[in-house]
Amino acid sequence: MYKNNSQIQVAIVGGGLAGLAAATELAEKGIQVTIFEAALQLGGRARSINVEFNSQIVKVDNGQHIMLGAYRETLKLLEKIGVPEKTAFMRLPLMLNMISPKGISVFKFVAPTYLPFPIDLLVGFLFCYGLSFIERLQVIKLMFILRKNDYKIDRDVPLSYYLNKQKQSLKVVELLWEPLCLAALNTPLHLASTKVFLNVLNDTFNQNKTNSEFLLAKLDLSKIFAEPIVRYLSKKNVKILLNQRVRSVRPTEHGYSVLTKTGQHEFSHVIVATSPARLKKLLVELPDLETVGEQTDHYEFQPIYTVYLQYSSETTLAKPLAALTDSLSQWVFDRGILCGQKGLMAVVISAVGKHQKLTQEALAFKVAQELHHAFPNLVKPLWHKVIAEKRATFTCRYNLPRPANITPYTNLFIAGDYTYADYPSTIEGAVRSGIQCAKYIINSYH
Repeated sequence: MYKNNSQIQVAIVGGGLAGLAAATELAEKGIQVTIFEAALQLGGRARSINVEFNSQIVKVDNGQHIMLGAYRETLKLLEKIGVPEKTAFMRLPLMLNMISPKGISVFKFVAPTYLPFPIDLLVGFLFCYGLSFIERLQVIKLMFILRKNDYKIDRDVPLSYYLNKQKQSLKVVELLWEPLCLAALNTPLHLASTKVFLNVLNDTFNQNKTNSEFLLAKLDLSKIFAEPIVRYLSKKNVKILLNQRVRSVRPTEHGYSVLTKTGQHEFSHVIVATSPARLKKLLVELPDLETVGEQTDHYEFQPIYTVYLQYSSETTLAKPLAALTDSLSQWVFDRGILCGQKGLMAVVISAVGKHQKLTQEALAFKVAQELHHAFPNLVKPLWHKVIAEKRATFTCRYNLPRPANITPYTNLFIAGDYTYADYPSTIEGAVRSGIQCAKYIINSYH
């Protein structure tokens, strides 16, 4: 049907990371691409915003992310667009240090860097601090079971149920598995998909030593993703249309018509890379996708609150990342160490919780109190900013129906982290889904 790439014209609806990853993959092959983005800024949930204080502009992220060495497709994408990993991220060995509200370390796990994989994990769990010998054996036994079963289960169940069946004590769950679940799935244990959680553990713990390492952003997210991707795409003559919400996509004799406020635009292929909440309305003129729209229309979502607290410039933590237990605050990032923003702390609170009932002022005050108790040198912040992404991720429920990239309509694909069924709502899931959609198009004509 198409003799060369110039005859293929692809519309990508949505300028988040799924859409941008797809555009980058297609543009590399010389395929004509147009991106439609409803907002005035690309990047979706991985973007930066400006905060003003005392007539000064401070750039922060709309959410503080923890990435993993296992995010292979994300790292490949950044390499392709000219963003060196060492410039973008601080790579830290796997370590979990849970600090109580009294500033006492109650659980500490470190995988010794001098040992080969996977012995480093075995030794790390065997000698972790804060668990009894029996509890450490419980964890090691579960890790052996997971490796033996290739991190797979016959049927999906709530993660809390699975951990109970595997005889993980309440303390082990509270100090190890629950923090990992919230960090990876942003979903409470009683709802979380065991299948997806084990997929993440498989990528993290069952491949090699570098996969389990933390990648912490040293630049704001727009400088890591959206801005360099836009520079790359501009050189490839990709059209980027901002403030262009797509109202509908309808099939035509030779492809698809994309309707916006400026009129109809004709394309041979379409990749729909919007959020699941937008899918039903967008696909209303594609009746064979009605079931998909109905499924995603009933998705539930989980919030992520990021509380930025600016202290005096000499204020710092011992490490760039700390984890808190038995408090509202879950993860604390020292952006002075990471990004050179001296004295600026970013505190992340994942999933639904009682913090949502507080005003932003009250939440910032509560978080500042918790930090002061855990880290006495954090006395009083100069200013604060609360960023509430109330629909940050879809709830990664057990047995959640996930739409596929391929649809019943020829040359129409769906991208987004919710379509990558092996993963939760993450940057890596979004990137993998976008690249997969692009490959379907590329492989059809090569």
